[in-house]
Amino acid sequence: MIKTQNLVFRYGDEKQDVLKNININISDGEFVAILGHNGSGKSTLAKHFNAIVLPVGGTVYVSGIDTKDEDRLYDIRQTIGMVFQNPDNQIVATIVEEDVAFAPENMGVPSEQIRKIVDWALDTVGMTDYKKHAPPLLSGGQKQRIAIAGVLAMSPKCIVLDEPTAMLDPIGRKEVMDTLLHLNRENNMTIVLITHNMDEAVNADRIVVMNNGEIVKDSTPRDVFSDVAGIKALGLDVPQVTELMYELRAEGINVPQGILTIEEACEALSGVSY
Repeated sequence: MIKTQNLVFRYGDEKQDVLKNININISDGEFVAILGHNGSGKSTLAKHFNAIVLPVGGTVYVSGIDTKDEDRLYDIRQTIGMVFQNPDNQIVATIVEEDVAFAPENMGVPSEQIRKIVDWALDTVGMTDYKKHAPPLLSGGQKQRIAIAGVLAMSPKCIVLDEPTAMLDPIGRKEVMDTLLHLNRENNMTIVLITHNMDEAVNADRIVVMNNGEIVKDSTPRDVFSDVAGIKALGLDVPQVTELMYELRAEGINVPQGILTIEEACEALSGVSY
């Protein structure tokens, strides 16, 4: 789906590279979380995936298309949909269903087909009951799901989300994450999630950790978060339950490494003698 080869990028006349020889492959149907502290380059990398910015050095391919090929920009943008942090920046209409219809209308899709696309997109994100509502009256999580529906209406093969839950409360975050997991597991859609939330990253197939414009880890969530000290040295956190088990191990309690969920922690602690 997405492939980068020795990707290098810097802004304007700056001498320091923001991205340094990035090599990453994201397969069709994968759920990949990209982590990193502020300034690590993760958002800049995400913008390369649908040619919002172009490499200074190296190459980015989307379904085999070089993102520098200006004649294929439409194909790239239709393949990779982007969802940003603030849903208000992506909602353009005063009624939910009209907002979701905006993209296919501008693509020249026939009216009867647009109706089907809008109904499908809203059903997929669980917002059918709100199709006649005004977006400003919705919660943050509901707005973000409408933004995702608007992207789905373009029939992308992959959605790249740049910290989509950063402005949301716990309920809104859960709504959005449930939607992403449904798209990935039920619709086999490729998901690339840029996030600061480690509990969200646990749901991914792979976690890519960036630091100072480079990829420093690329593995499964269990493998990445097993290295608690290494993750913390990068200025990042681990899931709360993982840190709890880490602290218990430090106190001499024999619990396994790489615990990611409360259920796993309960099972591990049930067999511990105190």
